[in-house]
Amino acid sequence: MEEQPLRVLACGDVEGRLNALFNRVQAIQKKTGQFDLLLCVGEFFGTTPEAEAEWQLYKTGAKKAPIHTYILGAASQETVKNFPNADGCELAENITYLGRRGVFTGVSGLQIAYVSGHEARQEPAPAHCFTSKDLVALMTPLTSSSKFKGVDILLTSQWPRGVWHYANNPEVNTKLCGSNSIASLADKLKPRYHFAALEGAHYERLPYRNHVVLQENAQHVSRFIALAAVNNPAKKKYLYAFNIIPMKTMDPTELVKQPQDVTENPYRCPTKDKTDTQKTAFSATEEEPANQYFFDLSKKQGGGSRGHSRKRHSDGDRRGRDEQHHQGQPKQPRRHPQPSGPCWFCLASPQVEKHLVISIGTHCYLALAKGGLTPRHVLILPIGHYQSVVDLSSEVVEEMEKYKSALRKFYKSKGERCVLFERNYRSQHLQLQVVPVPLNRCATEDIKEAFMVQAQEQQMEMMEIPEHTDLKQIAPPGTPYFYVELDSGEKLFYRIQKHFPLQFGREVLASEAVLNIPTRADWKECKQSKEEEEEGSKQLRDDFQPYDFTWDE
Repeated sequence: MEEQPLRVLACGDVEGRLNALFNRVQAIQKKTGQFDLLLCVGEFFGTTPEAEAEWQLYKTGAKKAPIHTYILGAASQETVKNFPNADGCELAENITYLGRRGVFTGVSGLQIAYVSGHEARQEPAPAHCFTSKDLVALMTPLTSSSKFKGVDILLTSQWPRGVWHYANNPEVNTKLCGSNSIASLADKLKPRYHFAALEGAHYERLPYRNHVVLQENAQHVSRFIALAAVNNPAKKKYLYAFNIIPMKTMDPTELVKQPQDVTENPYRCPTKDKTDTQKTAFSATEEEPANQYFFDLSKKQGGGSRGHSRKRHSDGDRRGRDEQHHQGQPKQPRRHPQPSGPCWFCLASPQVEKHLVISIGTHCYLALAKGGLTPRHVLILPIGHYQSVVDLSSEVVEEMEKYKSALRKFYKSKGERCVLFERNYRSQHLQLQVVPVPLNRCATEDIKEAFMVQAQEQQMEMMEIPEHTDLKQIAPPGTPYFYVELDSGEKLFYRIQKHFPLQFGREVLASEAVLNIPTRADWKECKQSKEEEEEGSKQLRDDFQPYDFTWDE
């Protein structure tokens, strides 16, 4: 017989607003049915006379909580008086204080680990704080067992520091928010759900892995949810409802299933950029500093001065010159990553077909696609050697976004919408393909459907990436993938398993449903002479110039 899930509610700082909380819970239960328990993190009690009066009604039995409610201890000195026993006790009917720290296991087998209060900054610790000894005492009995997989739920008042790494950013000051000790605790206890409060913010982090892909056996994912205060004026979410089957009774294969938007573990984020350590085959060589030549495109084509220098040197050429910056010299850009062998797309490489270049920024450049689907089919490429979008440093990503924005405006002026796609498979240098589609040819929804349908026909299932989700969150460096970005902001993603049709992006866009130019699906069938390419590049360069932000820099 299948195990019935428990129905659980979690709540942020109550701050003494018991009537507001329990009225809301009653309304939810009336609508959706009874929940099994309510878990409260953060500051449960308030310090105002109104809060004290409300509490007395529950403490004396005049009022009763409509659900089994479990709370954490004081998060400030002012509320310590409400907790008579540090080891936990029943404070009123249906309201139980869990204790300073410990593990609560329900009759169903649900395992809840908890730590009350703030991290102590001095010894002896105040009553509303926890110490490293508390955390060791909590962890050791659990993690010393060889059968330990993790806990079902972790309750802390403080956030874990750095939980936002690899994920969407919370609306809090990340320089000051959170505790490193709580982060370490969460990393070791591997909770399926981790709730925290105190920051006055609602934040649902994308689920993260508890194992290293291809190096460790698959483990369950963890979800971190921070909740706001009850009845906060900004109407931020303070209640979270979920169903959970205890880990000990759950089917192991179901337990370790990985959702599509899972990210790397935020607590194992290295201090330096991961791409530096993970790149192997295409890492930069340290033998000789490479000069990065920048071409004065306007002079070649008879245009006015663009204000670019002819040549930018790598860091190797400017050692010892940093002290001159304050004398008016512009700061030199950092050295671009170099390939270990020949590369057709690194701008410093002799293999690059320079006549196809349309625009050059500080970190990226724009080039006419060789054998393009249409005359305005272009590529956005990093100047340095990066294999894929997920390998890019933040400044390269920023400039790539500027090029995307400029191209969207440019295509719009031509009555076109643009589709971007990348294939990180059997390629060594990132090529972000940008293809314009006339507005009167088809709608964005038609383009999306074309990708979905043609993927299904080839036994590939494309997923839609949730809004505000960064590609890095679902495809760690080294992951082969195919990615599409539509003009609506919608993003499609396919994690490549074994084989993938190299021309898939072109085939979809060339199909009858989109551009209806099926004979141009293979770029090799669309080759032009060098003279034709030069003429096409010159025309596009002139047309794009009013939208080219590099002219202003």
